[in-house]
Amino acid sequence: MRRTTAHLLNPANTPVEIAMLSNQPLPLSLGTMSLTFMVVILTFAHSVTSLPADIETGSRRVVHVLEDDTGAVIVQTAPGKVVTHRGGSITLPCRFHHEPENTDPSRIRIKWTKVTDALQFEDVFVALGRQQRVFGSYRGRVSLEQAGPGDASVIIHNVTLEDYGRYECEVTNDMEDDTGFVNLDLEGVVFPYYPRVGRYRLNYQQAEDACKQQDAILASHSQLHKAWLEGLDWCNAGWLEDGSVQYPISHPRDQCGRKDNPAGVRNYGYRHKEDERYDAFCFTSNLNGKVYFLKRFKKVNYAEAVKACVRDGSLVAKVGQLYAAWKVQLLDRCEAGWLEDGSIRYPIVNPRSRCGGPQPGVRHLGFPDKKFRLYGVYCFRKNKEEGEGGPGALSSGSRQLEAVTLPDQE
Repeated sequence: MRRTTAHLLNPANTPVEIAMLSNQPLPLSLGTMSLTFMVVILTFAHSVTSLPADIETGSRRVVHVLEDDTGAVIVQTAPGKVVTHRGGSITLPCRFHHEPENTDPSRIRIKWTKVTDALQFEDVFVALGRQQRVFGSYRGRVSLEQAGPGDASVIIHNVTLEDYGRYECEVTNDMEDDTGFVNLDLEGVVFPYYPRVGRYRLNYQQAEDACKQQDAILASHSQLHKAWLEGLDWCNAGWLEDGSVQYPISHPRDQCGRKDNPAGVRNYGYRHKEDERYDAFCFTSNLNGKVYFLKRFKKVNYAEAVKACVRDGSLVAKVGQLYAAWKVQLLDRCEAGWLEDGSIRYPIVNPRSRCGGPQPGVRHLGFPDKKFRLYGVYCFRKNKEEGEGGPGALSSGSRQLEAVTLPDQE
């Protein structure tokens, strides 16, 4: 149950510093089991704020598990995903049916894992009867939906950037089991990034760290491809979360892989993560706070900018926070200001000639001398928490499963 997409993906440096944004069923797979399961994947969200109009909601994606005349199990699935944003709550839907129907529910094990690189699995949640256990960073944020018999859906509260990805739902009764998959997508924005030391200076780990320092994560190929469809055009190659190096071209030109090459996401393939150096493509989502331009009577250097934001009850905004404010909060300000990494940028939603050209985007003026150059500053003020653990945190009343022992499965 996997899809792969290939795109034309060779860049050259360019002085432009504007990041511009302007079902078919899968193949059948066979297996054998004496017990029949039906896993149903439904793409609807729980307690999710309104989605953009171009995102289909309320549709059903169904995984049918049927038994043919030979007793073999045939699995047919249609691709689907659920969509939310950072800080929201989302249901990862999964339903099952078993024969006979009077099977003891205390013998049903439900397990959720996240599929990571190279088909590695990260434990998320496991339940056996009424006993439950949540793992790692998901502790306090994941619970069963419990919408009725046969419901194996879980709810993730206070969704983080790291929650993005593909999840497996596994339902087991003694020796019989079946699985279904759900993709969790996030609303947000992709942006190119390079540090003060210059372009093409980051290996994979450094690129990953650079994105995290700017309130973001390394973007996936699907996120970069979506950004390209929305108009992102950037002539420098950058790392993606899967270890590949790519860059999006909406307007082909000779200095960016030849003018006669078609537009698309250009791909260098998978590169050596330690030895090779590129920029990064980062992804961020909704803010738990507000970015604003601090109004002052005079321009300031970097150290003065930091103090000014602190006096105002805030911190200097990170690059990812400015991009999120531009994309989600529609922040539009034709004044250059300091950001946390020492760069000077400003967000433009409504382009005008005196504000950097005809395209919307976040303008980047580089990394000036922190001591002697004077600019305004963009600050970030975090929202007040609704209580310890934040909104959507789970109570501690549920029983925790310390150990689950099941027979070895074939």
